[in-house]
Amino acid sequence: MNMPFYVSPEQLMKDRADFARKGIARGRSVVVLAYEDGIAFATENPSRALHKISEIYDRIAFAAVGKYNEFENLRVAGVRYADLRGYSYDRTDVNARGLANAYAQTLGTVFTTESKPLEVELVVAEVGRTAAQDQLYRISYDGSVADEQGVVVMGGQADQLGSVLRDAWQPGLGLGEVLRLAVRALGSGGDGDETRAIPAAQLEVAVLDRTRPRRAFRRLSGSALEELLAAGDDATTGDGAPSDGGPSDGAPDDASGAGAATDEG
Repeated sequence: MNMPFYVSPEQLMKDRADFARKGIARGRSVVVLAYEDGIAFATENPSRALHKISEIYDRIAFAAVGKYNEFENLRVAGVRYADLRGYSYDRTDVNARGLANAYAQTLGTVFTTESKPLEVELVVAEVGRTAAQDQLYRISYDGSVADEQGVVVMGGQADQLGSVLRDAWQPGLGLGEVLRLAVRALGSGGDGDETRAIPAAQLEVAVLDRTRPRRAFRRLSGSALEELLAAGDDATTGDGAPSDGGPSDGAPDDASGAGAATDEG
């Protein structure tokens, strides 16, 4: 009988971490920025069906980079978790911290016990009644959780983009200001030399708007997004229904084509 090839636990964990980081870095970056009336999400995503930014519950949103089929399964699981908890207890008992902990347990278990880690990185955000009550959690492929303040960047050249955005961002900016800042950073690729213009049609943008009465999530697209990017109008995003036809209270918002597609490119 052949003896199994021995790999030290340290080397095995390092190889898994390198594998996951490389897969995540191939995806386009997602930028999350706090603004005066909530939290904004932006990424370059030409697909109108395969979303990287989604609603989870009343005032909670989810953003991800990596392999689409893997983070889509996590998103659906998060919607079910939130829906069940809200139904069993109360809607106010559903919060971003509990959801982030659930995701951390899942990712950590897969990373340590399965042969291949999940090639995903997540942000779970909850908008509060005031800016001080906003919550931003970043969950890595190995299950580690970071409590972020104001700025989060995942995927692509996350380190370079993060440095650019943290230098330029400050509390209290309007929606138009943070969106223009996010799009400039996405277009620059973090090198700061030459900025590539990204048309609004190639962007996926959403907000958690604290001024909305219950369901805070809303997608921005079309002329509304173009006006914010061009004119710098920091007006609120309005009180209408979400433009993406999102889930009714707590119901899953399943995107079509949840196969082995990725967000790479």
